[in-house]
Amino acid sequence: MPETPVSLLRVALATDATRPFTTFYDDATGERVELSVATFDNWVAKTANLLQDDLAAEPGQRVALLLPTHWQTQVWLAACWSVGLVVAPGGAPADADLVVSGPDTLDDARECAGERVALALRPMGARFAEAPEGFLDYAAEVAGHGDRFVPYVPPAADAPALDLGGRVHSAAELAAIGVEAAKDWGLGSGDRLLSTLPFTRESGLRAGLLAPLAASVPVVLCRNIERLDESALERRISTERVTRTITDSEG
Repeated sequence: MPETPVSLLRVALATDATRPFTTFYDDATGERVELSVATFDNWVAKTANLLQDDLAAEPGQRVALLLPTHWQTQVWLAACWSVGLVVAPGGAPADADLVVSGPDTLDDARECAGERVALALRPMGARFAEAPEGFLDYAAEVAGHGDRFVPYVPPAADAPALDLGGRVHSAAELAAIGVEAAKDWGLGSGDRLLSTLPFTRESGLRAGLLAPLAASVPVVLCRNIERLDESALERRISTERVTRTITDSEG
């Protein structure tokens, strides 16, 4: 059976569930969050259960994902693929069955006629002080869902999973992209990636999620890194034991 991003996550869990999977920095707020493989999978399962049970999401439906470089974007990508949804990062909400939005894109997200979910993107996944009108507050709803996810209809590996600017990839193709990127970058045990790239680009998906899943290596995900000077970035690379920094030219 072909590998998919979800099956790669299962392998990572079986290999070492306690190791770090993602470390997130927001250099505009000073936030730092680290999630182990097990904790990341827990968030993915809860989010997939929210999609399937509360939002009645079904395989093949389209999700416009209006989220920045963030650990919760990683979670939503993996959760949507767990259900069998087609994710369109930065896609038009009017063309989607469901929209997931950060606090800065709510006006655009209102163009979606289907279900709307809003993320406050506050430290530790905190909720909005007041939920935006017409949106489900993700943080207020997700915690009550189960830590294990079983799809009503198991997603097919060859079914569409990503629409990036009109280019559609199946789940199996996404796993293959991750495997190829990990091979190109020479990733192996002991490596750790650092990525600042957005998930609206294939390079950002490779560096920020697909290659780390394929190689079972941690990723350091940075938002607003332009606020760091060179010496501060060098300290982060040293502190986080980063062995590979993915730039636009390498992505």
